[in-house]
Amino acid sequence: MKMKRLQFLKTFSIFTMGSFYSMKELFKISESLAPDQQMPALFLGHGSPMNAIEENEFVAGFRQIASKIPRPKAIVCVSAHWETRGTQVTSMPQPKTIHDFGGFPKELYEVQYPAPGNPELAKKIRDTARTTDIVLDDKWGLDHGAWSVIKHLFPAADIPVIQMSLDYGKSPRQHYELAMELAGLRKKGVLVIGSGNMVHNLRMVAWNRLNETGFGYDWAIEANEKLKQYIKNDDHDSLIRYQNLGKALQLAIPTPDHYLPLLYTMALKGKNENIELFNDKALGGSLTMTSVKIG
Repeated sequence: MKMKRLQFLKTFSIFTMGSFYSMKELFKISESLAPDQQMPALFLGHGSPMNAIEENEFVAGFRQIASKIPRPKAIVCVSAHWETRGTQVTSMPQPKTIHDFGGFPKELYEVQYPAPGNPELAKKIRDTARTTDIVLDDKWGLDHGAWSVIKHLFPAADIPVIQMSLDYGKSPRQHYELAMELAGLRKKGVLVIGSGNMVHNLRMVAWNRLNETGFGYDWAIEANEKLKQYIKNDDHDSLIRYQNLGKALQLAIPTPDHYLPLLYTMALKGKNENIELFNDKALGGSLTMTSVKIG
């Protein structure tokens, strides 16, 4: 296969020098994303930024799930904490660690996750998307929706990570359809992670019971159970139409930012692939940490 590619490049070398370098760049992308073992896809309930430095059952759950998956060539993370006009992907070779929160201990602001980026993969995603014009970003980095959980999966920070933003102008179905176009990345050794929370209503958090693992309001438990049934039954249409499925779902998802990453994960599910739920507990009445592994 490699010889055929080399012969292809030699043939095209008769064109202009600019064309030759264009083909050379495409060859590099092809080599870096050669077919490999299909990766799973993850949705991680990331919860508080403090999970980055605390030892608790959810952190243990992240580590346990990491032990069940192959080592990826690269990671693409769709985080609840990067909303943009239009869709963007980070394309810098060394993304910065973003501390996008306030009022936490100094120790948390000192955390760095110096994983490299992957400019070639960012270009591949841009070129793969058919229905969306994706912009390459060189300013963002890795926000806490990404690094606070990925650091527990791969603590050495030696796997390239890029982030994809959430276009706040897209409908849930449009987000789902965009994610479907990226399904082929899984076959090229790329781990796709959606990072948010299935139930996430900060205005209704019982802050005095935040450390009481498992406490959830009736509507939060109802919503979480409904969402889990849709996930298990491959009822993706209901997951997309969550806004029309009753009061419990409306309270659980008052804004779409923490929910949409779940759609990016579910859109990647192939027929007959296994689904595993983990970290399936409520917190503070109005949050759930429920996470999903596909494949």
